[in-house]
Amino acid sequence: MEILTSSTASCCLVVNLRWKLAESGSNSSQLKLPTSRERKILFARTNQRNGSLRFSSVDKFLKKLNHGKGSRSLDSFGGLKNGNSKVFSGNSSSYVVGGEDDVGSITENGESPTKVLIPGLPDESNGEYSAPISSCFWKWKPKLNVHYEKAGCENVNSPPVLFLPGFGVGSFHYEKQLKDLGRDYRVWAIDFLGQGMSLPVENPTLFSKDGAASEGKDSIWGFGDEIEPWANELVFSMDLWQDQVRKFIEEVIGEPVYIVGNSLGGFVALYFAARYPHLVKGVTLLNATPFWGFLPNPIRSPRLARIFPWSGTFPLPANVRKLIEFFWQKISDPKSIAEILKQVYADHSTNIDNVFSRILEITQHPAAAASFASIMFAPQGQLSFRETLASCKMSDIPICLMYGKEDPWVKPVWGLQVKQQVPEAPYYEISPAGHCPHDEVPEAVNYLLRGWIKNLESHGSVALPLHEDAEVVENSIARDLEFVREGSRKSVIVRFFGSRFSIWNSFSSYIKSQFKETTSRILTP
Repeated sequence: MEILTSSTASCCLVVNLRWKLAESGSNSSQLKLPTSRERKILFARTNQRNGSLRFSSVDKFLKKLNHGKGSRSLDSFGGLKNGNSKVFSGNSSSYVVGGEDDVGSITENGESPTKVLIPGLPDESNGEYSAPISSCFWKWKPKLNVHYEKAGCENVNSPPVLFLPGFGVGSFHYEKQLKDLGRDYRVWAIDFLGQGMSLPVENPTLFSKDGAASEGKDSIWGFGDEIEPWANELVFSMDLWQDQVRKFIEEVIGEPVYIVGNSLGGFVALYFAARYPHLVKGVTLLNATPFWGFLPNPIRSPRLARIFPWSGTFPLPANVRKLIEFFWQKISDPKSIAEILKQVYADHSTNIDNVFSRILEITQHPAAAASFASIMFAPQGQLSFRETLASCKMSDIPICLMYGKEDPWVKPVWGLQVKQQVPEAPYYEISPAGHCPHDEVPEAVNYLLRGWIKNLESHGSVALPLHEDAEVVENSIARDLEFVREGSRKSVIVRFFGSRFSIWNSFSSYIKSQFKETTSRILTP
């Protein structure tokens, strides 16, 4: 565990592990590949100078690979092994595309999407390098330490990436990104104040001598009668979190960053970027919630705000304590936590044991219930989601959208509304995936995020993900992204919406495809 003071800027070096590919001694002739024209396999390599993709058949690739270099299997380059897809999980810009002869086929006409084999997560049991994660605390304000995790700090010349979590979780929700993307970039993930491991280190309130301490309430922080001086005016709100992000970037990271936010973290990312565009290189939204807070903002609506006597400060009013105690018992129950996770993860085969145990651990903290109350009753931010989006657009901040299609809370229509407001932003719809695509299908999210950052860092010379041969996609295309997880094949459909995409055009294309299919059935004898 590492402690950083507020004046400490930067990233400590971690052990720099060198990852080496294990060369296979098998002969390439042992490689079993499909011979059917319907399953033609193409090998794609990225031109390191301009980022364009060059396709060739596997046979040609193997001949070129073996020419003058002895006999080496494609497996040592992350290709195919023993007739099954084996996806390279290391730092590579190569991947395999499988499907029809026409690789650039578009699926708006109802055809099956082209298959793209992407890297899986690093498999440490197989000797693959996984970036080590460091758990740290940053002392920002008295009694308020910000917990964060970091990886890849040895990548001194790589872009910095900051991950912001959703409500109720913390930096642990991005460990699949830190371990994987930490091999290429400098990455951080923070816990918002009032959540995760960034809860107060002391009780923000005091009990009167003849008060509730005798009732055993002293074990629940924030339910006292008097406020501690350090907690005066403390509210776990949108404005506090965006200020927390600003200070963290200025004092710990020390340079502009790419920000990635899920759910609440997505809104905070946009809110922060709108207020401090000079500290942001780009924003990626992962099923970002389009609203937060129930009470009016006192600066934006001072008269309306005066109607509400309490807005998330400590100590909690007596009438609120009873309400919070009742609801907290319900939502902190392990059965309730399990049910919520079941709702937000579309694929119920996803292992969420770590997420469940970490959330349950957070609920046991003595400040958890009062912090929950402060968050729920905190006022809204000074800017709405739509206003932050418009401000980011005016500041030319690059935005990327990645949304799980099966999200029961932030449904796809919300992501499409963002796309309509910022039509130039790449939009990737992932299915099956729910509210937390980065944890449910991290292989797809990491692959898309890498490609988007490379596109920006190269000033467009490297094509966006799924733009084969720098193809300009104006409407939409779909690809079947396949990867290996724990020795088994898995896949998701990713639909990319281009700059000219509209809901009406999508609906029209669907009607046309259905009409074509129906007509074909009628005319077929």
